[in-house]
Amino acid sequence: MVIEHFRDHDMVPVYERLRDGGRMLPEGLRYIDSWVEPNFARCFQLMECDDPRLLQQWVLHWRGTGVTFEFVAVVPSAQTREVVAPHLK
Repeated sequence: MVIEHFRDHDMVPVYERLRDGGRMLPEGLRYIDSWVEPNFARCFQLMECDDPRLLQQWVLHWRGTGVTFEFVAVVPSAQTREVVAPHLK
């Protein structure tokens, strides 16, 4: 999960770059979906890749737009159930 924080809740520079250049994803990084808070403070993006360096490459494309990034590794619920199942009583 990628959490984008828009400086001063100003998403316009990010959306301009997105309009002009697309998502600029390096090969191997897959965009799944995103959600934006109503106050434009943050955008939550679900991304998928096997190499975290791809996220670093992607972030570099967004320099100068006023956005900062937070990364949270997540595991699909179905896979988590498989891990937890042997421990259930």
